[in-house]
Formats: sequence, structure tokens, C-alpha cells
Amino acid sequence: MQQSPENDRQIEALLEFYSGAGVDCFLGEDPVDWFALTREQAERRAQAQNLAQPMTAMAPAGSQAPHAGGPQAPTAMPSAAAAPQARRPDAGAPAVLPDAAVIASARDLAAKAATLEDLQACLAAFEGCNLKLTAKKLVFADGNPQARLMFVGEAPGRDEDLQGKPFVGRSGQLLDRMLEAIGLDRSAAYIANVVPWRPPGNRTPTPQETEICKPFILRQIELVNPDVLVFLGAASAKTLLGVEDGIRKMRGRWMAYPGRDKEIAAVATYHPAYLLRSPLEKRLSWRDFLSIKARLTGN
Repeated sequence: MQQSPENDRQIEALLEFYSGAGVDCFLGEDPVDWFALTREQAERRAQAQNLAQPMTAMAPAGSQAPHAGGPQAPTAMPSAAAAPQARRPDAGAPAVLPDAAVIASARDLAAKAATLEDLQACLAAFEGCNLKLTAKKLVFADGNPQARLMFVGEAPGRDEDLQGKPFVGRSGQLLDRMLEAIGLDRSAAYIANVVPWRPPGNRTPTPQETEICKPFILRQIELVNPDVLVFLGAASAKTLLGVEDGIRKMRGRWMAYPGRDKEIAAVATYHPAYLLRSPLEKRLSWRDFLSIKARLTGN
């Protein structure tokens, strides 16, 4: 097929779409179910063991081991029970099946963290969330842990995954400008996400992934103990407040969040990523940020 400028533009647009979706490299045209492959490997090993057992039984009783350099006796293959757990080829830890035990383990670990540094170390060592297998870095927090203002988003994106800090991409740059508009910057705020690892392709975290990570963000808020808590988008507000309202109905409405030793003033507003797609809604976010400033100043 003859190459043309139109074809070049189409290819560039397709590559830009893949890059924006979080595709870092091409592994193949079809998805691979690593769990299914592991099951198949276990079945093959079990079959091989069953074949090896009759051969071993045929050896005469009391026969001696072959001398060095002679023919070797057949070796039994490992059983299916000894098969390794499913894992990505480049991952250092096996994948886990999310269940109540994993969530309980996360809850116990988070409760034991006495400081934010302890909590970050617990998350770095935690193997209960499969998102860790595909993410490049743990995205724990940014800003000032002593600040009176705390922001909580849903999950990091591509730029955040590369740098290990929340809200550093285009949406983070918009958040910085929104803070500047009310006379603040990141030194006056603490920023985190409900899920600290980037989901593949920037997809939405599953309910199981969110529940596994939830104890850590709850403890993180408890340790920071801010005066004002801002949920960026409906997902973080629904997870941490247990509400079901959509962001249009929820935003701008002050609520009470149960803190360590006080009720924290909490409010939800549009996520900066949404504002980049719907710039007309910035006027409503501007109202929310003016309200946040008034809460902080007592006006």
C-alpha cells in the first residue's frame, strides 16, 4: 500500500491514543491468561508424574543405584501441588486472588503503622494487591503532611506511575493552578489517592482492588488528620464516605468525615482530569475552591 500523509496522520493518531491509554510496549495481539497457563502446566506435570511412577515400579526390588556415568533412573516430575502460583514473567511476586483474608491482612498492617513513614513502608512491602505487579512505582503521597488541607483522588495515571508522585501529569498541573488561584500551593496541601498503584491502561480500579487498598488510605487520613478533606471526583468520596450520590449532586456540599479526634470538614469537587475534558465545569470547581478557602480562613 502506498504511504501517504493521510496514512501517516492516522498512524500518529493511533499511537498517540495507545500512549494516552497507558500502552508502554507491544507484547502481542491477543491477551494472555497467566492463570490458565499455570493450570495447564500443572496438569502436564501431573500427567508426566503418573507416567513416571509405573516406570519406577518396574525396577527390580533391591536393585542398586546406577554407577556414575551409567543410565539414570527416571526422575518423578513435581506434583501439581508443587506448581508455582500464577505470575507475570517479569514479576517478582505471585499474583493473588483477592478475598476477605487479603483485605483483613491489609487492615491489620495499616492499623499497626504509627507514622506515615511506617505506612509507606507497609505499602511498599504489601503483596496483596495485584496492581503492584504491573505498576512501575508506588504512588504514596505528595505535599506537606502537616498541612491543614488534604486532597484524595482515585488512582494514579501514567505520569504519576513514572514519577512516583500523585497528580503530576496534566490533571496535576491543573490542580496546581487551581490552588494558586486561591493563594495556595503544594506546600499548603497533602495529596494522595485511594489506590496507590496505577491500574493497567489507566482503567478504573475494580471494587476488590479498591477494598484491598482502602485500609491504607483510611489510616493515611487518620495520621495526617487535616482540618479540610477534599475528594477529587466521586470515586474517592463514595469509597471513603459510603455515599451513592453522583458528583453533580455531591459536589460543593460540605459533609463530616470522622477523624482521629474530631470531625473533619469534607467536600467533593470535580476531578481535574474531568475538567480537562469538560472545561465549562471549571466555574463550578472555582466555587468549590472559594468555599475551601473560606473554610481554611474561617470566613
